[in-house]
Formats: sequence, structure tokens, C-alpha cells
Amino acid sequence: MKTYQVRTYGCQMNVHDSERLSGVLEAVGYVDIAGVSDPPETADVVVFNTCAVRENADNKLYGNLGQLRPAKIKNPDMQIAVGGCLAQKDRATIVDRAPWVDVVFGTHNMGSLPALLDRARHNKIAEVEILESLDVFPSTLPARRDSAYSALVSISVGCNNTCTFCIVPALRGKERDRRPDEILAEIEALVAQGVIEVTLLGQNVNTYGVEFGDKLAFGKLLRACGQIPGLERVRFTSPHPAAFSEDVILAMAQTPNVMPSLHMPLQSGSDRVLKAMRRSYRSATYLGILDTVRHHLPGAAITTDLIVGFPGETEADFQWTLEVVKASRFASAFTFQYSIRAGTPAATMPDQIPKAVVQERYERLLAVQEDIAWAENSGFEGRKVEVLVAQGEGRKDAATARLSGRARDNRLVHFAVPEGGEIPRPGDIVEVTVTRAAPHHLVADSGVQGGLFTVCRTAGGDAWAALQGTPGSGRPAVTLGMPSVGPPRSVHTPDPTCR
Repeated sequence: MKTYQVRTYGCQMNVHDSERLSGVLEAVGYVDIAGVSDPPETADVVVFNTCAVRENADNKLYGNLGQLRPAKIKNPDMQIAVGGCLAQKDRATIVDRAPWVDVVFGTHNMGSLPALLDRARHNKIAEVEILESLDVFPSTLPARRDSAYSALVSISVGCNNTCTFCIVPALRGKERDRRPDEILAEIEALVAQGVIEVTLLGQNVNTYGVEFGDKLAFGKLLRACGQIPGLERVRFTSPHPAAFSEDVILAMAQTPNVMPSLHMPLQSGSDRVLKAMRRSYRSATYLGILDTVRHHLPGAAITTDLIVGFPGETEADFQWTLEVVKASRFASAFTFQYSIRAGTPAATMPDQIPKAVVQERYERLLAVQEDIAWAENSGFEGRKVEVLVAQGEGRKDAATARLSGRARDNRLVHFAVPEGGEIPRPGDIVEVTVTRAAPHHLVADSGVQGGLFTVCRTAGGDAWAALQGTPGSGRPAVTLGMPSVGPPRSVHTPDPTCR
């Protein structure tokens, strides 16, 4: 029996890819070392699924590879594989910098990993295989999902945009869309297994349908998800503002299980910088989208991505970003300092901003957004929220005697169970009253103070409970390729008094 561990960096797309990598390994007999609680250095195979979006991704990878080198020297039979976006970009240079790596594979041939490991083991040399186009759509590969009650579902891969700061299109290729019936069949099968929440994934989810010529395809897909019995929550990430239509907003508003949360990357509030970034919208258009969303979905939580210090950004440009952020009232923002990515147009642009200037602007932007997030969260004090209980969301839960999960609008909520109260399981849903707000989370100690605390047991909680005590740290079993719709593993009868 050979063991493995997959280490994941980057976005939810990478997390989903890692579930597929785990699936293809387990389908040929490997066992996840996380399920047997051994340190990673004792695994027979360690796989790094990499990201290439930020500069420190390179440093993080090579640092971790360096930490594994002593284990590789001690046990030459141990194999190390590097895949994902950074592997697609750097290719053979990975082996030059870390010659103890056995396999390098790209974003287009994840299913080849077991064969590449076998070849490297037999030939005693590093195997490097990078394809320039998609070999097999990832969703057709076996998968070992991380959660019994929540699942990531890919609806497309690749990107047709040409943002000057982004290397993703070069690494993931042009957009490829799955057929709607395949997506819905996968979701129905997941629900039959106990999943109650899905997140639809794509580099630009709202351009879904471009490959088969249907501009309304994404809205139709959201509405179709609303017709799947037992599917409690639908999320998606990430849309592009230039392609975000009122049809999608109406689909969100008219489909009860589509959650009132929206991640809408802004990147910059300066129209001049947006043009240099080749972002085909302007700040007024962006703010107009947010106004329309909030008109149809009052109270929707909107989050964003922001880049500080793009080449040529002036203090006036940065002030525009601050003004748009203040007007947008984001629930949270992923804020990044611009870093050069070789191979992108922005890498060779003049007027690269000094690090000290970028750092100072970054800190000012963080302070503004922190105040906004805290003010927005403070409006929830005394209000009831519905929380899907999660496993592993609250790092301090053991110390604080709380549980954690996500509200419908995706805000993180830490909540206390009243003395003698029913203990919800991951995958169950609770209703609690918020007692305190912080910039990045809400606290609901209402159960302790005699306020609202109700537990709704769900099929997701049943699915989680059924896996406890089983091998693999409670992770669902491997699904072999596209799942087929079948009977649920356990029958859950919803309590009609819940929600």
C-alpha cells in the first residue's frame, strides 16, 4: 500500500483540481496519508498543486521542496510531484532548481499523474509532461472530495480575457464550457450523496455558454439549480464585471437557493489604470452593477479583489480606488500588492512603482476597507442569521468553546451552543442571533444569553455523521469519473418546523 499527500496552493479551482488529483491516485490504490495521521515526510508520494498568480508562489514552492529534500535523501523511493499553474509556467526549470523532484505535470493533464509516477519510478529519471491544451475535462476524472456536505463543481475551465497583469489564460488556455446537462447531473448525484451546498467554478463563470453560443446560459444554469430538490445553497465564483448582466442578477434574486453573496473583482477604481489593465469596464459601470444587485438583492454581501501599485499608478489613481471602495461598501476585499509575473504585458510596462510606495498605499487601503467591513458587520448585531455549520472554519473554536460556519451571505459566524443545547453537526444548519461584530466575522453567543438558537438537522449533517470513524478522516469515498444519479446513502426527513 502506497501513501500520498496533496498540498494545495491558490484558488478554489486549485482546491477542486486537488480533489481530482486525490481521486486519480486513490483510484489506482494510493491511500491519503492525512487519513492515517503520519507526518507528510513519511508519504510515498507528495504532490504540490501550485499557483502562479503571485510572485511569492515561486518562493513558497521552492521553500517547501527544500524542506522535503532531507526526507528524499533519506528515502530515495519517496516521490515528489509538482503540478498546477506554476508547473505549466516553469516546466523543466523546476527540475533544474530542485533536481530531487520526480514528476512535473501541467494544468491540462492531471489524469496522467499515476502513469508519470510509474514511469519515473521505473526509469529513475524525472518525468516532465506539459500539454498545451486540455487532455480530459477535469470533471470526468475520479474525485476525492474534502467535504461530505459541500462540493465544488466546475462549469468551465480557461479564460478568454487578456488582462495585462494575469498569467492564468496562458496557463489554463481558452475557455472550455461543460454542457448544462452534465453539470446538473453531477449536482444531482452529489445531492443524492448528501451534499446540500455547491459552488460553481470558472475563471469567469458568467461568460459560461460562450463556447456553445448562449449568452444567457449562466442565468439558465442558476435557475436550473433552483429546481434540484435537497440543494440548499448555490454559490459561484468568480464573475467578470464586463460580462455581468441583469439576467444573472434576476436569476440570483428569483432563485431561492442561490445565495445573496457576490464576489466581483474590481482590481482598481481608476479608469486610466483599468484601461492599462485591459479590464473592459470602468468604475461607473462597476458601481452601476452593484446598485442593480442591491436593488434586486437588498442586503447582498459583495466582496472583491484589488491590486495596489499597478505600473504607472499615480497617487490620483489610487485616490480613485479609495473613493470607489468607499462607495462600494464591500463586505470584504482580497487586496494584493502588484508583483511582476514574467510573460504578462504588465511585466515590461514602464513606471513600475517602488516597493515602499506600494506598501504605503496598500496599508492605507487596508485601513479604509477594514473600517467599512467593521461598520457593515456591526449592522448585524441583534439580527438573526442562518448558518451552515462547517468543519475547520474556526481556528480558535476549541479555545472559545464555539462552533463556526457561513451565513447565507457567506459571512463567517462563530456561535456558542447554550448549555444543554443540541450540538449541531458539520452540514447542519443553525439559526442564531448575532451579539457582536468584528471586521472579518460575526459572533453569536445568543444561546448562552438566552437568545435564539435552533438546530435544523440536514442531509449534509447525516452524510458527515455517516463518515465519522471511517478511514480517510471522514472524507467521502472516491467517485469514479462523472457520478451517476442514484439513491442517497442515508434517508433524511426534514423537520417541517425548521426554517
